[in-house]
This record gives sequence, C-alpha cells and structure tokens, in this order.
Amino acid sequence: MKHPYAHKSAQKRGASSALMVLTGLFFVAGLSRLGLGVAEVIAAENDTAQVDAAIAQDPPAPDPGDLFQSLRAREARLQQMEERLEQRAEELRQAEADIRAQLEQLAQAEERLLQTLALTESAAEDDVARLTAVYEHMKPQQAAELFSQMDVQFAAGFFARLRPDFAGAVMASLDPMTAYSISAVLAGRNANTPRD
Repeated sequence: MKHPYAHKSAQKRGASSALMVLTGLFFVAGLSRLGLGVAEVIAAENDTAQVDAAIAQDPPAPDPGDLFQSLRAREARLQQMEERLEQRAEELRQAEADIRAQLEQLAQAEERLLQTLALTESAAEDDVARLTAVYEHMKPQQAAELFSQMDVQFAAGFFARLRPDFAGAVMASLDPMTAYSISAVLAGRNANTPRD
C-alpha cells in the first residue's frame, strides 16, 4: 500500500514541472517580444537616419530671384537668336531678289544677242544674194575665172545659188579638175540630204 503523502508529493512535482514549463514559455515569449521591439526600434532608427541623409543630400530649393534671373537671361538669348534668324532670312530674301534681277538681265541680254544674230544672218544672206546676182550678170567666162580662184567649198556654195543655166555655162568654162571638184562638193552635200 502506497503512502498517502507519496501521491501529494508526485502531484507537487508535476505542478512544479508544469509551472517551470509555463514560466519558460512566458520567458521565451517575453524575449521574443523584447527582440521584436528592439528590432523595430533599430529599424525605426535606421529609417530615420536614411531620411535624414536623404534630406541632407537634396539640393536646397532654388532661390526665386535666381530662377527669375535665369529665365530673363534665357529669354534674352532666345530674343537674340530670333533677331539673328530674321536678319539671315532678310539677307536670303535680298540675295534671291538679286538673283532674280540678274536672271532677268541675262534673259534680256540673250534676247538682244539673238536679235543681233538674226540681223547678222539676214544681212549675210542679203550680201550673198546680191553677190550671186552680180555673178549672174557677168559673162560665164568672166565668172569662171573668178570661181577658179575661190576655195572649192566656197565656190560650191555660190554654185548652189546660181541659176542652173548660168551655172552650167560657168562650169563649162572652168578647168575640168576645178569643175570636177566643185561638182563633187555639191554632190556630197546633196548625198547628205534626207530623202523620203
């Protein structure tokens, strides 16, 4: 038979052990809370230090007076640039007007030159026509003596303008070699004439 106090002693030891376990749990929980609190405090201190450092690194707010002066200086530079561009545009417009005037003068000079050339060609044609008429009023033998002294190409040009009957009479009065040379030049010119 067990001793009646043995049961109570066992109960006391069980209660004491449970109390020790609970105390240990509370202690661990307390340490955990204390650790979390310390961590939060440290984190908060770190955040505060970072904010202070960020504030210290931020540039100071610009002075409104300096900002206004900067804007005025920028506006003055833009105004100067606009004036230079307008001056350049005016110079370009003036250069374009000068070029137009020069082109107009060139066109007028070209027109005068064409008129002069036309007059010259007309005068030359008139001179050749009059000289041809003079040759046609000569005797064939006299004309043949003149044509025999001319360059063959030059003489052939006049022969092409003479009346066929007079040209034949002059050709008959020429030296045969001279007559052949003039005939060859005339034939060569006609050979180059396009035919339908």
